[in-house]
Amino acid sequence: MDIPQGYKQTELGVIPDDWDVKKLGEIAIVSSGGTPNRSNPFYWNGNIPWITTSQIDFNTIIYSNEFITELGLQNSAAKLYAQNTLLMAMYGQGKTRGKVAILGIDATINQACAAISLNKDVSNDYVLFYLAHNYEEIRKLSNTGNQENLNGNIIKSIFVPLPPLAEQKAIAQSLSDVDALITAIDKLITKKRNIKQGAMQELLTGKKRLPGFTGDRDVKKLGDIFEFKNGLNKEKKFFGIGTPIVNYMDVYKNRGLTAKDLKGRVTVTDKEIKTYEVRKGDVFFTRTSETVDEIGISSVMIEDLANTVFSGFVLRARPKNNWMSNSYKKYCFSSYSVRSEIISKSSYTTRALTNGKLLSNVNIFIPPTKEEQKAIAQILSDMDAEIEGLEKNREKYKLIKRGIMQELLTGKTRLKHQLDPLKNTPN
Repeated sequence: MDIPQGYKQTELGVIPDDWDVKKLGEIAIVSSGGTPNRSNPFYWNGNIPWITTSQIDFNTIIYSNEFITELGLQNSAAKLYAQNTLLMAMYGQGKTRGKVAILGIDATINQACAAISLNKDVSNDYVLFYLAHNYEEIRKLSNTGNQENLNGNIIKSIFVPLPPLAEQKAIAQSLSDVDALITAIDKLITKKRNIKQGAMQELLTGKKRLPGFTGDRDVKKLGDIFEFKNGLNKEKKFFGIGTPIVNYMDVYKNRGLTAKDLKGRVTVTDKEIKTYEVRKGDVFFTRTSETVDEIGISSVMIEDLANTVFSGFVLRARPKNNWMSNSYKKYCFSSYSVRSEIISKSSYTTRALTNGKLLSNVNIFIPPTKEEQKAIAQILSDMDAEIEGLEKNREKYKLIKRGIMQELLTGKTRLKHQLDPLKNTPN
């Protein structure tokens, strides 16, 4: 491979000549924390923040969920680390292992966290961005066994490319600017979602009427409007090919269902197709889940589908009458008041559960005309479109950030104009 002039080959590939490559153990002290004895009340609920891996998520940690006392600190392996110390999760649930964060406060940590205290001539923010960018590669370094974990020695062995300190800071600042933009979009999305939720609560309960619409809004029980039916249960061997099936996740992720939303297939008989058929206007509710927050989530079928069935993990609600428009059905079961009633009427043993009988007693407000229903649905649909546009912008900037990180953290693109302004002053 031809190496461009001004670049060199290293353990990390081709980087600029004036960059160095060091192991983390050469530029930082890597250590971990501990957990005071939980059974000793004098060790807990003090004023010293205590951080666990659940808070490490490529972020700045500015608060703690738990606190220990000075006595707990003195009588455990917990250590107090200064603000700006980097943290890496060595093990934890799911995707936790390998995630990094930076302390925005002085805090102690538990034994599942590694503290990376960098030398003064290394930028904390630069190394944070580098480790975050290489998250998947770092996870692959884990030891093997019953549970794949990282440890102090593995973390010390991670190679880091080191530009001159001024360039490290310039790279970190550029990436922080993109992060600030993404954060601003996140806040705007949250604001728009809250506005939409407020609008749903006002419009879907009759507290607020749209201009031009009058008349009493009717209150009906779902059992007056729908007939409920449990879905199809089949052995695992029948799934994968055959007839499209409305599954739990299809309903959970979509307020309106079309053929393209149905990912699952199942082999069924003609009798089963007839018994568990799906029609335009059918509403499906999630039937069972580990948590009550996920039961009774609804989605309406908004197109006619032949030879389609629905899963036993959802309930089909088939309209008895023509009182509700399909566009209104997309939203009317998601208001805070209806969701609260669905949850309060559910049952819970080892799993949360709802069924046709329980849902039949849930109350819902119905505007007297379909014109008003459609007008409400259009307002909420426009809000959805605005939120979706913001989400697409956020994903676009995340892609841009990944591209910038790849360029800056490998030295393919340099920021020299920010480093030595006297030599780069425009003529």
